[in-house]
Amino acid sequence: MPFFFVKPGAFRLLLILMIFAVNSGCRESKLLPLEEVRLLMGTTVAITVEGADPVKLKQGVNAAYEEMARLSDMMSHYDPNSVVSEINRRAGIRPVSVPPELMEVLKMARQVSMLSDGAFDITIGSLKGWRFDPETPALPAPDTINATLPLVNYRNVVLDDANNKVFLKHRGMRIDLGGIAKLYILHAGMTVLQRHGIRHAMINGGGDIEVIGGFRGRPWRVGIQDPRNDGQLLARLKLNRGFVVSSGDYERYFFKDGRRYHHILDPETGYPATAARHVTLVGTELAQINGLATAMMVKGTSWARALIERTPGLGGVIVDARGNVWISPDLKSRLQCIRPACTAAM
Repeated sequence: MPFFFVKPGAFRLLLILMIFAVNSGCRESKLLPLEEVRLLMGTTVAITVEGADPVKLKQGVNAAYEEMARLSDMMSHYDPNSVVSEINRRAGIRPVSVPPELMEVLKMARQVSMLSDGAFDITIGSLKGWRFDPETPALPAPDTINATLPLVNYRNVVLDDANNKVFLKHRGMRIDLGGIAKLYILHAGMTVLQRHGIRHAMINGGGDIEVIGGFRGRPWRVGIQDPRNDGQLLARLKLNRGFVVSSGDYERYFFKDGRRYHHILDPETGYPATAARHVTLVGTELAQINGLATAMMVKGTSWARALIERTPGLGGVIVDARGNVWISPDLKSRLQCIRPACTAAM
Protein backbone atom coordinates (compact mmCIF):
# COMPACT_ATOMS: atom_id res chain seq x y z
CA MET A 1 0.00 0.00 0.00
CA PRO A 2 1.18 3.57 -0.62
CA PHE A 3 2.36 5.89 2.09
CA PHE A 4 1.19 9.11 0.42
CA PHE A 5 -2.32 10.42 -0.01
CA VAL A 6 -3.32 10.95 -3.62
CA LYS A 7 -2.79 14.64 -4.18
CA PRO A 8 -5.78 16.53 -5.55
CA GLY A 9 -4.96 17.35 -9.16
CA ALA A 10 -2.16 14.78 -9.40
CA PHE A 11 -2.95 14.18 -13.04
CA ARG A 12 -2.88 17.94 -13.67
CA LEU A 13 0.56 18.01 -12.05
CA LEU A 14 1.70 15.48 -14.61
CA LEU A 15 0.62 17.93 -17.27
CA ILE A 16 2.28 20.86 -15.52
CA LEU A 17 5.54 18.97 -14.92
CA MET A 18 5.64 17.69 -18.49
CA ILE A 19 7.91 17.34 -21.48
CA PHE A 20 7.80 20.33 -23.80
CA ALA A 21 8.50 18.71 -27.17
CA VAL A 22 10.47 20.35 -29.94
CA ASN A 23 8.67 22.25 -32.70
CA SER A 24 7.43 20.10 -35.54
CA GLY A 25 9.81 21.77 -37.97
CA CYS A 26 12.89 20.46 -36.12
CA ARG A 27 14.80 17.36 -37.18
CA GLU A 28 13.27 14.14 -35.85
CA SER A 29 15.38 12.19 -33.41
CA LYS A 30 16.33 8.60 -34.23
CA LEU A 31 15.67 7.62 -30.63
CA LEU A 32 12.29 6.07 -29.88
CA PRO A 33 10.24 7.41 -26.96
CA LEU A 34 8.28 5.34 -24.44
CA GLU A 35 6.06 6.71 -21.68
CA GLU A 36 4.17 4.88 -18.95
CA VAL A 37 2.07 6.20 -16.06
CA ARG A 38 1.19 4.06 -13.06
CA LEU A 39 -0.24 4.65 -9.60
CA LEU A 40 2.42 4.28 -6.93
CA MET A 41 3.02 5.82 -3.51
CA GLY A 42 -0.48 7.29 -3.60
CA THR A 43 0.23 9.43 -6.63
CA THR A 44 0.87 9.09 -10.36
CA VAL A 45 4.41 8.10 -11.28
CA ALA A 46 5.29 8.67 -14.93
CA ILE A 47 8.41 7.33 -16.64
CA THR A 48 9.45 8.74 -20.01
CA VAL A 49 12.48 7.25 -21.77
CA GLU A 50 14.20 7.35 -25.14
CA GLY A 51 16.35 4.70 -26.76
CA ALA A 52 17.04 2.74 -29.91
CA ASP A 53 15.59 -0.61 -28.74
CA PRO A 54 11.90 -0.54 -27.69
CA VAL A 55 12.13 -4.00 -26.11
CA LYS A 56 14.97 -2.96 -23.82
CA LEU A 57 13.15 0.27 -22.98
CA LYS A 58 10.08 -1.68 -21.90
CA GLN A 59 12.15 -4.11 -19.86
CA GLY A 60 13.93 -1.26 -18.10
CA VAL A 61 10.71 0.60 -17.33
CA ASN A 62 9.03 -2.51 -15.91
CA ALA A 63 12.06 -3.26 -13.75
CA ALA A 64 12.12 0.32 -12.46
CA TYR A 65 8.47 0.15 -11.42
CA GLU A 66 9.07 -3.18 -9.70
CA GLU A 67 11.93 -1.75 -7.65
CA MET A 68 9.98 1.37 -6.72
CA ALA A 69 6.99 -0.74 -5.65
CA ARG A 70 9.24 -2.92 -3.47
CA LEU A 71 10.65 0.09 -1.65
CA SER A 72 7.24 1.74 -1.34
CA ASP A 73 5.84 -1.38 0.33
CA MET A 74 8.77 -1.37 2.75
CA MET A 75 8.41 2.28 3.77
CA SER A 76 4.64 2.74 3.89
CA HIS A 77 3.20 3.60 7.28
CA TYR A 78 -0.28 2.73 5.98
CA ASP A 79 0.57 -0.89 5.22
CA PRO A 80 0.40 -2.88 8.49
CA ASN A 81 2.87 -5.38 7.06
CA SER A 82 5.57 -2.82 6.24
CA VAL A 83 8.80 -2.42 8.17
CA VAL A 84 7.86 1.16 9.06
CA SER A 85 4.58 -0.06 10.60
CA GLU A 86 6.54 -2.58 12.64
CA ILE A 87 8.83 0.19 13.91
CA ASN A 88 5.76 2.20 14.95
CA ARG A 89 4.13 -0.78 16.67
CA ARG A 90 7.29 -1.46 18.69
CA ALA A 91 7.73 2.16 19.81
CA GLY A 92 8.86 2.24 23.42
CA ILE A 93 9.14 -1.57 23.47
CA ARG A 94 12.14 -2.78 21.50
CA PRO A 95 14.35 -2.04 18.46
CA VAL A 96 13.37 -3.35 15.03
CA SER A 97 15.75 -4.70 12.39
CA VAL A 98 15.48 -2.80 9.10
CA PRO A 99 16.76 -3.30 5.54
CA PRO A 100 19.75 -1.16 4.51
CA GLU A 101 17.62 0.95 2.14
CA LEU A 102 15.34 2.01 4.97
CA MET A 103 18.30 2.76 7.22
CA GLU A 104 19.71 4.99 4.48
CA VAL A 105 16.44 6.96 4.29
CA LEU A 106 16.30 7.30 8.08
CA LYS A 107 19.86 8.64 8.13
CA MET A 108 18.93 11.17 5.43
CA ALA A 109 15.98 12.23 7.56
CA ARG A 110 18.22 12.67 10.59
CA GLN A 111 20.62 14.80 8.55
CA VAL A 112 17.87 17.16 7.36
CA SER A 113 16.41 17.37 10.87
CA MET A 114 19.77 18.37 12.33
CA LEU A 115 20.40 20.88 9.55
CA SER A 116 16.99 22.52 10.03
CA ASP A 117 16.91 22.39 13.85
CA GLY A 118 13.94 20.04 13.71
CA ALA A 119 11.87 21.91 11.11
CA PHE A 120 11.87 18.59 9.25
CA ASP A 121 10.89 15.73 11.54
CA ILE A 122 9.64 12.27 10.54
CA THR A 123 8.08 11.82 14.01
CA ILE A 124 5.43 14.32 12.91
CA GLY A 125 3.52 11.10 12.22
CA SER A 126 2.86 10.95 15.98
CA LEU A 127 0.28 13.74 15.65
CA LYS A 128 -3.29 12.48 15.48
CA GLY A 129 -6.50 13.83 14.04
CA TRP A 130 -5.41 15.65 10.89
CA ARG A 131 -7.01 14.66 7.58
CA PHE A 132 -6.41 16.73 4.46
CA ASP A 133 -8.82 15.05 2.07
CA PRO A 134 -10.93 18.02 0.89
CA GLU A 135 -14.01 15.78 0.73
CA THR A 136 -13.71 14.64 4.36
CA PRO A 137 -11.30 17.03 6.10
CA ALA A 138 -10.54 16.84 9.81
CA LEU A 139 -9.06 19.43 12.15
CA PRO A 140 -8.01 17.96 15.50
CA ALA A 141 -8.99 19.63 18.75
CA PRO A 142 -6.26 21.66 20.48
CA ASP A 143 -6.24 19.14 23.35
CA THR A 144 -5.45 16.34 20.88
CA ILE A 145 -2.53 18.28 19.40
CA ASN A 146 -1.21 19.22 22.85
CA ALA A 147 -1.38 15.59 23.99
CA THR A 148 0.62 14.18 21.08
CA LEU A 149 3.01 17.07 20.36
CA PRO A 150 5.55 15.94 23.01
CA LEU A 151 6.02 12.74 20.98
CA VAL A 152 7.33 14.76 18.02
CA ASN A 153 11.10 14.83 18.41
CA TYR A 154 13.52 13.35 15.88
CA ARG A 155 16.15 12.98 18.64
CA ASN A 156 14.07 10.13 20.06
CA VAL A 157 14.60 8.02 16.93
CA VAL A 158 17.60 5.84 17.80
CA LEU A 159 19.52 4.53 14.80
CA ASP A 160 21.85 1.61 15.44
CA ASP A 161 23.85 1.86 12.20
CA ALA A 162 26.14 -1.05 13.02
CA ASN A 163 23.30 -3.53 13.47
CA ASN A 164 20.68 -1.93 11.17
CA LYS A 165 18.18 -1.48 13.99
CA VAL A 166 15.78 1.36 14.79
CA PHE A 167 14.10 2.20 18.09
CA LEU A 168 11.50 4.82 18.93
CA LYS A 169 12.02 5.73 22.56
CA HIS A 170 8.43 6.37 23.63
CA ARG A 171 5.14 4.55 23.26
CA GLY A 172 2.81 6.33 20.87
CA MET A 173 5.60 7.62 18.66
CA ARG A 174 5.14 7.13 14.93
CA ILE A 175 7.33 7.93 11.97
CA ASP A 176 5.99 9.10 8.62
CA LEU A 177 8.48 9.04 5.76
CA GLY A 178 6.21 10.86 3.32
CA GLY A 179 8.50 13.88 3.17
CA ILE A 180 11.71 12.01 2.36
CA ALA A 181 11.13 8.48 1.04
CA LYS A 182 9.51 9.37 -2.28
CA LEU A 183 12.54 11.01 -3.88
CA TYR A 184 14.77 8.17 -2.68
CA ILE A 185 12.39 5.69 -4.32
CA LEU A 186 12.25 7.65 -7.57
CA HIS A 187 16.05 7.74 -7.65
CA ALA A 188 16.14 3.96 -7.13
CA GLY A 189 13.92 3.64 -10.19
CA MET A 190 16.27 5.87 -12.19
CA THR A 191 19.23 3.74 -11.12
CA VAL A 192 17.46 0.66 -12.49
CA LEU A 193 16.83 2.42 -15.81
CA GLN A 194 20.51 3.26 -16.09
CA ARG A 195 21.48 -0.34 -15.33
CA HIS A 196 19.35 -1.32 -18.33
CA GLY A 197 21.41 0.96 -20.53
CA ILE A 198 18.86 3.80 -20.71
CA ARG A 199 20.58 7.18 -21.03
CA HIS A 200 17.61 9.50 -21.59
CA ALA A 201 14.88 9.37 -18.95
CA MET A 202 12.55 11.33 -16.72
CA ILE A 203 10.73 9.96 -13.68
CA ASN A 204 7.95 12.21 -12.40
CA GLY A 205 6.38 11.24 -9.11
CA GLY A 206 3.45 13.58 -8.57
CA GLY A 207 5.61 16.63 -9.24
CA ASP A 208 8.98 15.51 -7.84
CA ILE A 209 11.24 14.50 -10.71
CA GLU A 210 14.64 13.24 -11.74
CA VAL A 211 16.03 13.48 -15.26
CA ILE A 212 19.04 12.27 -17.21
CA GLY A 213 19.99 13.07 -20.80
CA GLY A 214 17.35 14.85 -22.83
CA PHE A 215 14.28 14.49 -24.99
CA ARG A 216 14.48 14.64 -28.79
CA GLY A 217 17.90 16.22 -28.67
CA ARG A 218 17.05 18.98 -26.19
CA PRO A 219 17.11 19.37 -22.42
CA TRP A 220 14.09 18.24 -20.47
CA ARG A 221 11.75 21.13 -19.71
CA VAL A 222 9.94 21.08 -16.40
CA GLY A 223 7.13 23.35 -15.28
CA ILE A 224 7.01 24.97 -11.83
CA GLN A 225 3.44 25.35 -10.58
CA ASP A 226 1.90 28.65 -9.54
CA PRO A 227 0.79 28.00 -5.94
CA ARG A 228 -2.33 30.15 -6.21
CA ASN A 229 -3.49 29.33 -9.74
CA ASP A 230 -4.36 25.66 -10.04
CA GLY A 231 -3.13 24.18 -13.29
CA GLN A 232 -1.07 27.25 -14.19
CA LEU A 233 2.71 27.54 -14.50
CA LEU A 234 4.86 30.02 -12.66
CA ALA A 235 7.92 29.22 -14.78
CA ARG A 236 9.64 26.59 -16.94
CA LEU A 237 13.07 25.12 -16.29
CA LYS A 238 15.60 23.43 -18.61
CA LEU A 239 17.50 20.47 -17.19
CA ASN A 240 19.78 17.67 -18.48
CA ARG A 241 20.56 15.96 -15.17
CA GLY A 242 19.35 16.15 -11.63
CA PHE A 243 16.32 16.59 -9.41
CA VAL A 244 13.47 19.08 -9.25
CA VAL A 245 11.50 18.81 -6.00
CA SER A 246 8.65 20.99 -4.84
CA SER A 247 6.72 21.49 -1.63
CA GLY A 248 3.72 23.75 -1.21
CA ASP A 249 0.59 24.59 0.73
CA TYR A 250 -1.56 23.81 -2.34
CA GLU A 251 -0.85 20.08 -2.58
CA ARG A 252 -3.23 18.69 0.08
CA TYR A 253 -5.35 21.20 1.95
CA PHE A 254 -8.81 22.32 3.03
CA PHE A 255 -10.39 25.59 4.11
CA LYS A 256 -12.15 26.18 7.41
CA ASP A 257 -13.42 29.55 8.58
CA GLY A 258 -11.52 31.20 5.75
CA ARG A 259 -8.17 29.69 6.70
CA ARG A 260 -6.11 27.29 4.59
CA TYR A 261 -5.01 24.15 6.44
CA HIS A 262 -2.39 22.15 4.53
CA HIS A 263 -0.45 18.96 5.10
CA ILE A 264 2.99 20.43 5.89
CA LEU A 265 2.89 20.57 9.68
CA ASP A 266 5.27 22.55 11.85
CA PRO A 267 6.82 20.11 14.37
CA GLU A 268 7.01 22.89 16.94
CA THR A 269 3.31 23.80 16.92
CA GLY A 270 1.53 20.81 15.42
CA TYR A 271 -0.28 23.10 12.98
CA PRO A 272 0.36 23.83 9.28
CA ALA A 273 3.45 25.89 8.52
CA THR A 274 2.84 29.52 7.58
CA ALA A 275 6.26 30.74 6.41
CA ALA A 276 5.89 30.11 2.65
CA ARG A 277 3.49 29.08 -0.07
CA HIS A 278 5.88 27.15 -2.26
CA VAL A 279 9.49 25.96 -2.50
CA THR A 280 11.10 24.34 -5.56
CA LEU A 281 14.67 23.08 -5.31
CA VAL A 282 16.97 22.02 -8.13
CA GLY A 283 20.12 19.97 -7.58
CA THR A 284 22.14 16.97 -8.69
CA GLU A 285 22.81 15.21 -5.38
CA LEU A 286 20.04 13.22 -3.68
CA ALA A 287 21.44 13.56 -0.16
CA GLN A 288 21.81 17.31 -0.60
CA ILE A 289 18.24 17.97 -1.71
CA ASN A 290 16.05 15.24 -0.21
CA GLY A 291 13.60 16.53 2.43
CA LEU A 292 14.95 20.05 2.27
CA ALA A 293 11.98 21.70 0.52
CA THR A 294 9.68 20.60 3.33
CA ALA A 295 12.10 21.93 5.93
CA MET A 296 12.20 25.27 4.13
CA MET A 297 8.41 25.52 4.11
CA VAL A 298 8.54 25.27 7.90
CA LYS A 299 11.77 27.09 8.69
CA GLY A 300 11.05 30.16 6.59
CA THR A 301 12.21 32.01 3.52
CA SER A 302 15.16 33.89 5.05
CA TRP A 303 16.74 30.67 6.29
CA ALA A 304 15.95 28.94 3.00
CA ARG A 305 17.50 31.67 0.85
CA ALA A 306 20.65 31.79 2.96
CA LEU A 307 21.08 28.01 2.78
CA ILE A 308 20.58 27.91 -1.00
CA GLU A 309 23.03 30.75 -1.57
CA ARG A 310 25.81 29.09 0.43
CA THR A 311 25.29 25.56 -0.94
CA PRO A 312 27.16 24.87 -4.22
CA GLY A 313 25.01 23.16 -6.84
CA LEU A 314 21.70 23.94 -5.12
CA GLY A 315 19.19 26.27 -6.77
CA GLY A 316 15.72 27.30 -5.74
CA VAL A 317 12.51 29.19 -6.37
CA ILE A 318 10.62 30.38 -3.28
CA VAL A 319 7.17 31.95 -3.04
CA ASP A 320 6.79 33.51 0.39
CA ALA A 321 3.62 33.85 2.46
CA ARG A 322 2.70 37.10 0.69
CA GLY A 323 3.23 35.73 -2.80
CA ASN A 324 6.60 37.34 -3.45
CA VAL A 325 8.90 35.24 -5.64
CA TRP A 326 12.64 34.76 -5.08
CA ILE A 327 14.86 32.98 -7.62
CA SER A 328 18.43 31.92 -6.87
CA PRO A 329 20.92 33.61 -9.23
CA ASP A 330 22.17 30.37 -10.79
CA LEU A 331 18.66 29.42 -11.96
CA LYS A 332 17.77 32.69 -13.68
CA SER A 333 19.55 31.77 -16.91
CA ARG A 334 17.65 28.46 -17.10
CA LEU A 335 14.17 29.74 -16.22
CA GLN A 336 11.47 31.02 -18.49
CA CYS A 337 8.96 33.02 -16.44
CA ILE A 338 5.26 32.63 -17.17
CA ARG A 339 3.62 34.70 -14.42
CA PRO A 340 4.30 38.40 -13.68
CA ALA A 341 5.43 37.63 -10.11
CA CYS A 342 8.22 35.45 -11.50
CA THR A 343 9.24 38.06 -14.07
CA ALA A 344 9.51 40.66 -11.32
CA ALA A 345 12.01 38.45 -9.48
CA MET A 346 14.36 38.01 -12.44
